[in-house]
Amino acid sequence: MYSFMGGGLFCAIVGNILLVVSTATDYWMQYRLSGNYAHQGLWRYCMSNKCYMQTDSIAYWNATRAFMILSGMSCFAGIIAGIMSFAQFSSFQRFNRSFAAGIMFFVSTLFVLLGMAIYTGVTINFLGRRFGDWRFSWSYILGWVAMLMTFFAGIFYICAYRMCECRRGTGPR
Repeated sequence: MYSFMGGGLFCAIVGNILLVVSTATDYWMQYRLSGNYAHQGLWRYCMSNKCYMQTDSIAYWNATRAFMILSGMSCFAGIIAGIMSFAQFSSFQRFNRSFAAGIMFFVSTLFVLLGMAIYTGVTINFLGRRFGDWRFSWSYILGWVAMLMTFFAGIFYICAYRMCECRRGTGPR
């Protein structure tokens, strides 16, 4: 049980770090504009070695930003619940912290999946046609890797919960 929780906690911490790095950096997309290379993230775009804030309030950027921030917050809450699941507090016997941590990691996975899907769909259908020579970059890829890490953290914590329930005799037979 503790090995599942340890593996889940490791995946969650790595996933949360990747979520923060992915959301904060400016390399979601790279393209050529007027013969120069440019790149953009959720918050800034950079051309000719100068970066500018994205001041346009475009719905898909706002939605992607919101889902990525919510994902990071729910992953952090899952990490706190996951750390607390190692301790056995008698006042929390009815509240299984490993189950709560697993659910928070799955919620985080859902949020990052929604954010990445929105960004991917709009980029391919709108920006991909606008810029001829473009590609997704490393910040974007880190977002997908973070989604996998939070998903596996949820799997590990749900497995730990099931092992705990089966030991108590309250699980399915």
